[in-house]
Amino acid sequence: MPDAFSDSPSSMPAPRSPAPGDPALAGEAARQAALDAYRLFDTGPEPALDDIVRLVTRVCDVPGAVLSLIDRDLQRFKARIGIDCDSTPRRVSICDHTIRTPETPLVIPDVARDPRFADLTLRIGGEPVRFYAGVPVLGREGHALGALCAMDVRPRELADEQLDSLRILARQTRHLLELRCFARDQRRLAEERASTLRKAEASRQYLQEEMAQILQSARMDPLTGLLNRAALQQLRSDPDALRRLDAGPYCLVVLDIDHFKRINDTHGHREGDRALRAVGEAVEASIRHDDVAVRFGGEEFLLVLPETGVEAAVEVAERIRAAVAGLELPFSPALTVSAGVAAGDPALGQPEAVFERADRALYRAKEGGRDRVVVADAD
Repeated sequence: MPDAFSDSPSSMPAPRSPAPGDPALAGEAARQAALDAYRLFDTGPEPALDDIVRLVTRVCDVPGAVLSLIDRDLQRFKARIGIDCDSTPRRVSICDHTIRTPETPLVIPDVARDPRFADLTLRIGGEPVRFYAGVPVLGREGHALGALCAMDVRPRELADEQLDSLRILARQTRHLLELRCFARDQRRLAEERASTLRKAEASRQYLQEEMAQILQSARMDPLTGLLNRAALQQLRSDPDALRRLDAGPYCLVVLDIDHFKRINDTHGHREGDRALRAVGEAVEASIRHDDVAVRFGGEEFLLVLPETGVEAAVEVAERIRAAVAGLELPFSPALTVSAGVAAGDPALGQPEAVFERADRALYRAKEGGRDRVVVADAD
């Protein structure tokens, strides 16, 4: 076999290794972008790639092997055996030359006799690399990402079967890199789906809470914070509310602010609103959690007291009346309320009839001098 490098290194000019972006390396920007897309430098050693390199040493019977990736200014060894460093400058890299012919292996029987690599620093067990065989490792679009290389500390050749095996292992390396990308993409998609589901659930909960607040606002009297008349209509068709009334005797209390029109006419509507808020607070402070308090009309309030007898209902009404009478407000005469109480029994009649009796009792309280609680006559 003729010696391709019989001339001495000193008599042959060493070709310059192209820098990144040099026109001598066509398509470098696309190649670098393809390498970056694999994100191979974001992780440490990977057993599957280490196994490929280990097979290279056995198939080619060499002490050193690497999976070299050609980055911008460096060649980085993603997997290596025998080599005592994890990267070298790209300008002195043999693999930088290997990737320039993506379909063709580069075999150098004696590196010391090739002037292109006079500055090569690679060593195996402290001895300089003398033999190199590299097969380009291609990416999904055909760009050479790097090379799978077999190296020795003595000049030599590879048998045809060994070189063919090195090609096969390079193809398998490409498949492993593709599987790696596929797995990474699937993880990303799964994370995106999970994130989308989390956002959708958060949005659903937000909308649900917003809708609940809207519905609550629609049911609340904004001035007193009690339920409004629309909410009372809803309660009349609410099975849970009806069951509470059907559970046993109950009472309705109808409250009315005394001389409310005079308050508005004399002190103005702002003070009238103040009076309404004060009565609403007294009502809310005097009832149980399961009781229902409604601002029924302009100055009229309705209390629904499930499972409550007349004496207990009168006690609630008196508590409210006394609380309002004790308020220090700039009204003359003082702010007072009148109340009518009526007992209901689910076995004897509808709540509408009980309300009418409570309303008549309220009228009698007004007629009797106001600021008092009157119980409806039993039917």
